[in-house]
Amino acid sequence: MNKKIQSSLWAFESDKVNLFAYWDNIFTPEECAHIVKIGKKLCLEKGKVSSKKPKEDDKIRKSKISWIFPSGETQFIFERVSKTVLNLNERFFGFDITSMSEGFQFTNYKAPGSHYGKHVDRSTDTLIRKLSVSVQLTDSSKYEGGDLLLHDGPKGIKMKRQIGDLVVFPSFVLHEVTPVTKGERNSLVCWVTGPSFK
Repeated sequence: MNKKIQSSLWAFESDKVNLFAYWDNIFTPEECAHIVKIGKKLCLEKGKVSSKKPKEDDKIRKSKISWIFPSGETQFIFERVSKTVLNLNERFFGFDITSMSEGFQFTNYKAPGSHYGKHVDRSTDTLIRKLSVSVQLTDSSKYEGGDLLLHDGPKGIKMKRQIGDLVVFPSFVLHEVTPVTKGERNSLVCWVTGPSFK
């Protein structure tokens, strides 16, 4: 008897890559306040995008940033985040990763209207970003708006806003930070890199 073939595909295994993963309270509120002080005492500059037209850039991204690199004062940040990311990657993503080779980007979003429109964190001819990491540094009661949304369909998924929490997601995931309408939101962002996807 001939059987009707429904599909010519035979999957070897299911996709184990999650959309995101959390780690609660990676930093205490006191440590978050200390990180904010470090970020603000550095040279805050306007956050940029790949466009060379400043007015168009403002429509996509409006924020201030500074860069935090390893030092005696910041070693605890790198140690704790790297240990946490290795743990989450093993459990939820399984990517081949090697380093956080760009340092940490401290980002300050202020009302009215600071935001970062929909984007992905990877692009052609740059370091191979595999995971994006965001740490919430501000008590969510101190600002309104400023939600980190990940897009895996028509509506964005709102990430948790608890101070000290860390979220990790693949760098190819579309995401945004909605406009801050009151107060200010501070965050710490980094990208975990590795060899080419295969």
